[in-house]
Formats: sequence, C-alpha cells, structure tokens
Amino acid sequence: MNDHGKPGWGLIGASTIAREWVIDAIRASGGEVRAVMSSSPARAAEYALANGIAASTGSLEALLDDPAIDAVYISTTNELHRDQCLAAAGAGKHVLCEKPLALTLADARAMVGACAAAGVVMATNHHLRNAATHRAMRAAIADGRIGKPLFARVFHAVYLPPHLQGWRINNPATGAGVVMDITVHDADTLRFVLDDEPVEVTAMVQHAGLGEGIIEDGVMGVVRFRSGLVAQFHDAFTTRYATTGFEVHGTEGSLIARDCMTQKPIGEVILRTAAGEEALPLDDDNLYARALRAFHAAMRGEGAPAASGIDGVRSMAVAVAALESAASGRTVPVDPGL
Repeated sequence: MNDHGKPGWGLIGASTIAREWVIDAIRASGGEVRAVMSSSPARAAEYALANGIAASTGSLEALLDDPAIDAVYISTTNELHRDQCLAAAGAGKHVLCEKPLALTLADARAMVGACAAAGVVMATNHHLRNAATHRAMRAAIADGRIGKPLFARVFHAVYLPPHLQGWRINNPATGAGVVMDITVHDADTLRFVLDDEPVEVTAMVQHAGLGEGIIEDGVMGVVRFRSGLVAQFHDAFTTRYATTGFEVHGTEGSLIARDCMTQKPIGEVILRTAAGEEALPLDDDNLYARALRAFHAAMRGEGAPAASGIDGVRSMAVAVAALESAASGRTVPVDPGL
C-alpha cells in the first residue's frame, strides 16, 4: 500500500460504470480513488470534478507513474484493455479489468500472464457472481439440495439504455455486440453457480435493427458442460419488457431465480422439491462492494479476487465459441487455451 494507508486507485477510463458503481464500491471497501485518466484531458478533468477525484490526466503514463496509486480499474472500450493492462502490470499496479478482457483469447491470456509475472493481483469485473441469489444457488447445489444438476437456463435479454448504446452497437472494432457484452456474464455466472466448466457451444445471433451492420443485438444458444449438464442462454439489447432469470433443474429439485441478472442487489430464489416450495434466505450485499473487498484482501495477500483473470479468459472463451458457432452454423468447442 502507499503511505496513506488506504489502497489508492486510478481509473483508466472515465466511464459510466465507474461513475454509477465502482467508485462508490472502492470507497465503501476502504479504498481511495486518487486519479482518473481519459484520452480526453478535458473529459477527465470534468469527470474528476463531478466525482470528487483529486487528480485527472490524459496520459496513461502519468497515471501509472503516480506512487500513490496501487491499483487500476480499466473500463475503456474493449480493444484498449490489453495494452493498458500490460502497461499497468509493468508499472507494478494491481489490475481490475472490465469484461471481456480483450478482443482475442491470446491477448486475454497475455494480460493474465503479465500480471502473474509482475506479481500483481488481476481480477475481472464479473459482478454477477457476487449476487446473493447466485451465491445461494451455488451453495444449494453444492449441498445436494437438487440432486444431480441436469439443465440450466439464463434469461438475460434486456434493453440497452440510450446512454450506453454508442460503441456497443455501432463500432465493430471495439468488440461490440451482445455476445461480448452480456454472454460473457452468463458464462461466468453459470461456471460459478454450477462449479462446472463449459466444453461446447451452439448459438444463433439476431440482428433486430439496434446493432448496426454486422453487430448482433440478440443471441440464443446452448452450452454443454463437462458434467453433461446442458444450459440455455438468451441475451439481447432489444427487449424492453423482459425480466431476467436463472434456473437450474436437477434430479431431486429445481432452483428458480428471478430478477437476478442485474447490477442491483435484488432478486429471489425458490427451491422446488417433493417437499414443496421454499424461498432461500439471501445475504444481500452490494455486488461491487463485495468484489472490491475481496480485491483489497487479495492485494494484502489474503485470499483471491471474486473473479480472477483466468475466470475472465474462461468466460470470454464461451463468447468466442458462440460467435464462431453463429457464423459457421456448427457446434464449437470451448477452448480458453489455459
């Protein structure tokens, strides 16, 4: 840690997600946001003033040269993540990076390797595994309450709000589209809840008019896991009135979660067995604050981040396979290359 006693953070990217969620989570978990960097110095200065951040810069090098910064949060567009992460690792800074980690799996693996070589913590900002609903489902499955899991379904079709529509739907060079934006979250949440690894994917994408040109704005697919479990996912930017959900069906029972694929600490889980229906008790917590507490502990050498860099590679591998399947019309193996 720096001389101030609190973990010092630099924001790489003056982003909406940092403003709405991560800045507060850093502060709530005992950290301090010391600087923000944007490719536009004017935007960085305006953002710093609006969010109570002491320093701003248009230079990545200047941010990384600051000895008061112990860790960085990377929330720029996807094509910038790799080089920013490599630079941060080279400067000895811990890294929390948005998903997807990069545009290619080779780049994502290089990011993980660089952080490991530098001896810094690397985490992927997969917030959903921190939700009370998903933690309760994971525990119930591990306790054998639904017997052997056979099937899962994730409903994560939403409407992308206008203030986020930008590059996600109009710039293919950024890794835009619903698969890289949402399916990666489904993949990580499925891996976490099921404690299982995906092995192959079949998917079809949709172009319903929100995504421009080749950019998909909807997808449905099926993932087969190592255990034999088959999971369905449905993701979209275009459904204004859908609700989100996550179900796991086993030989002895079913888990049915609603309103759970969200940044907010909401939702419910019903366990349905021969004994009837039971609402599982939930330990609600701010998803991002929980992630930042784990990250700060990992910085101190105590445990691991909620979702590691390797978790980010594995979730991205599912998205890459889904896009390849949609383009080729065939089932594609999931190969994170780890």
